[in-house]
Amino acid sequence: MTFVVMTTMRQFPPRRIVCLTEEIVETLYLLGEQDRIVGVSGYAVRPPQVRREKPRVSAFVSADIPKILALEPDLVLAFSDLQADIAADLVRAGVAIHVFNQRDIAGILAMIRTLGALVGVAERADRLAADYETRLTRVASAARSAPKPKVYFEEWDDPLISGIGWVSELIEIAGGEDILPELRSRKAAKDRIVSPDIVRAAAPDVILASWCGKKVVTDKIRRRPGWNEIPAVRDGRIVEIKSPLILQPGPAALTDGLDAIIAALWP
Repeated sequence: MTFVVMTTMRQFPPRRIVCLTEEIVETLYLLGEQDRIVGVSGYAVRPPQVRREKPRVSAFVSADIPKILALEPDLVLAFSDLQADIAADLVRAGVAIHVFNQRDIAGILAMIRTLGALVGVAERADRLAADYETRLTRVASAARSAPKPKVYFEEWDDPLISGIGWVSELIEIAGGEDILPELRSRKAAKDRIVSPDIVRAAAPDVILASWCGKKVVTDKIRRRPGWNEIPAVRDGRIVEIKSPLILQPGPAALTDGLDAIIAALWP
């Protein structure tokens, strides 16, 4: 899903693009359109050269508006209601904005295709998305031993937050069973807060953790009251997946992020 807040675009396809979120940066590089990028999020790390090639103009919920305006962008690309205030400031300054809001795998694939259309390479973007669809189908149909491992994914540790949409889907594609699938449709993190007792009662076989930009401390997970009884804790199957691989709803999650989940579930 996307929503658009736009003034008139100065140029089509846009020649000067500012990307306020990292998955958009990666997608433009994969489409071979990186020369259009004139500014990026400070969190953009894929591909590695982006950190030396492109000026950083924003964090996630904040941005250097004067720096962005000085770059004279034809288009700024952003993500979700979390960047709505940034978008509003730029709209008031007369900048064209497109705000993506993908929260599941279908949304990621739509984002790729929409982005391709916005920069004039729709066919190339469709091929990229189709390649990901083929890969996901192949992974999902792979023969695996039964039973499926039960999986708890932790996006944050205090409070416990789980259930992010595309990660839940990827766990199932990888052959696992998400212990909290009912949370995947809840977009706001505050609506995905879970009780430690719920996780303990679900007895996951594997715990995957990615604490939204900070290092996962597995000892903290092990020391939670009563969690020593959880099979994943007892058997030492607590696995950190780095945030850039799994928490960005874009190509990284569908490739290296999925591979990391598979490796954790089927060592």
